[in-house]
Amino acid sequence: MSANPLHYGWWLASRSAGIVALLCVTGSVVLGLVMANNLPRRAGAKARLRPMHEAIALAGLVALAVHGLSLLGDPWLKPGIAGISVPFSSHYRPLFTGIGVIAGYGIALLGLSFYARRQIGAQRWRQIHRFTVAAYALAIIHVLGAGTDAGQRWLEVLLLASVAPVVILFAMRMLSGPGTGSPPRPRTPPPARRPAARASTPPPPRRTLPEYRTPAAGDRVRDLF
Repeated sequence: MSANPLHYGWWLASRSAGIVALLCVTGSVVLGLVMANNLPRRAGAKARLRPMHEAIALAGLVALAVHGLSLLGDPWLKPGIAGISVPFSSHYRPLFTGIGVIAGYGIALLGLSFYARRQIGAQRWRQIHRFTVAAYALAIIHVLGAGTDAGQRWLEVLLLASVAPVVILFAMRMLSGPGTGSPPRPRTPPPARRPAARASTPPPPRRTLPEYRTPAAGDRVRDLF
């Protein structure tokens, strides 16, 4: 390869975009796992982290697209459209390049599914979104197997610093069990039941004494006979 950087500028652009994509995807995955673990446990923390998570994920998708499209101009690699879009069709390290293509599709689809979560359903979307960690793992394998800087010390340190928090947070999420990522909603006690009103019984009829009438004088005389 020529020593003039202009002769392999497309490869340098793809290489730089790949590193940026790796950092952005790592940051997005870390923030996603932080929110899934309900960290930090402060009111409104997720509301502040969610826009940052979304922005970093979109930046990673843009860098990922630049990483693949820049290779089309590389006069040495010459991958063609199929080489950057069809898994395992590239002549350059086809296994690890194909893994990278699959990882790119997975990261893009899982990231953009955020905007279709209402159509998918919140519960189903959360279940699908968990596969982002698997797509991220495939991206790491692609970097180690197809990257030309895989043996460099600076990249090894970068990968270690990137992967370690993902592994720790993912293990915390798995050990915490399902349903513990978000705080439970307080349960409101059911309204107290009022005692049933007793049926009112009518008072017993008031007994009245027979009316006493003083007999007349003629009656008294008639009674004597």
